[in-house]
Amino acid sequence: MSVKNVLIVGGGMVGAACAIKLAQQGMKVTVFERHFPDATTDLQNSRVDIRVSAINRASERLLDELGAMATIKATRSAPYTELEAFEQPNARLLFSAEQLGLTHLGHLIENNVIQAALWQQFSQYDITAIESAEPISAIDDDGEQVTLTLGAKQYQGDLLIAADGGRSAVRSMLGIGSEGWQYQQHCMGILVKLDAPQQVRTWQQFQRTGPVAFLPMQAPYANLIWYHHGDHLARLKALPKEQLKQEIITHFPSLPGDFDIESVAVFPLTRAHAQRYVQGRCVLIGDAAHTINPLAGQGVNLGFADVVALSAQLQNDNPIDISLHRYWQARRYANLAMMSTMDACYWGFSNESGPLKWGRNLFLRAANQAGPIKDWVLKYAIGH
Repeated sequence: MSVKNVLIVGGGMVGAACAIKLAQQGMKVTVFERHFPDATTDLQNSRVDIRVSAINRASERLLDELGAMATIKATRSAPYTELEAFEQPNARLLFSAEQLGLTHLGHLIENNVIQAALWQQFSQYDITAIESAEPISAIDDDGEQVTLTLGAKQYQGDLLIAADGGRSAVRSMLGIGSEGWQYQQHCMGILVKLDAPQQVRTWQQFQRTGPVAFLPMQAPYANLIWYHHGDHLARLKALPKEQLKQEIITHFPSLPGDFDIESVAVFPLTRAHAQRYVQGRCVLIGDAAHTINPLAGQGVNLGFADVVALSAQLQNDNPIDISLHRYWQARRYANLAMMSTMDACYWGFSNESGPLKWGRNLFLRAANQAGPIKDWVLKYAIGH
């Protein structure tokens, strides 16, 4: 094995998963994180996190292999069995687990629960976690080892992995550019407490002002997603909860019961794709390599797929430069394909052209009857 000692900058969901996966392959791993999660508190805390991810079946398999899925299921998670997209009530595209003979399509899980469950596994492996708010002052790669300098301290490894998010300091230090843009809209997440039994269908409706979506978390909670212009969402966020509730009732399809608003967050929508994922003995994964429109909740799934691909390449006997290049080539096109698909959906359903509006609703109706093609699309999306 050409890599024995790995440095990972970023201990979020993707960075933590990568740390465990490589440690399982016999590597010594050091994770650098600005603020440690409190794994025990996050897993026992009754406060529900507004940040939630739609974890597909491929990501579930990875989390299970890493020992985290059992902890997640014992904490809070919600399997969903149906996924629906529509613009008008008579033009619906519905995917179901039943059509593939599956028990579920994926799970909706709070981000802090995923991260905490992964960090809880660190003690079982040769993983050292270092909490440091010091900025990275230097990255030196001599072709044999990488030296990471944080403040006055230096750390050496055979490989440096950047898992430090969309504003990656490592990517910046390496001089790797990215291509992308900010979308014209922002996204508001609304955590609600529902007076309804456990829901198993997640849906998304395309509206003139942007999509709205319903993500059923473990009962009695759900997450509502509202796309709109940033200034409009800022005004909505500033409303008293009862007024915001009336806006939701007016602009969303009917929810499965009465609800109370727990918390609200607004964030911009950004697309970014690194011009390359690899430089010498340094490699990018997750949002450090690609930030996607969250239209279908694929962001963290792409990051977990990076982990699987990178670990598979590092496990072989090829020289490290070949392994990293093969990882980049494999994930670059897969990520770009998903990013482009999400953009096509976003722009296609944002256009109010009469013929296009008629055509896309016809497409949804036709796609719902597409049989094997529909099954293939669903299998790809859920990583089956």
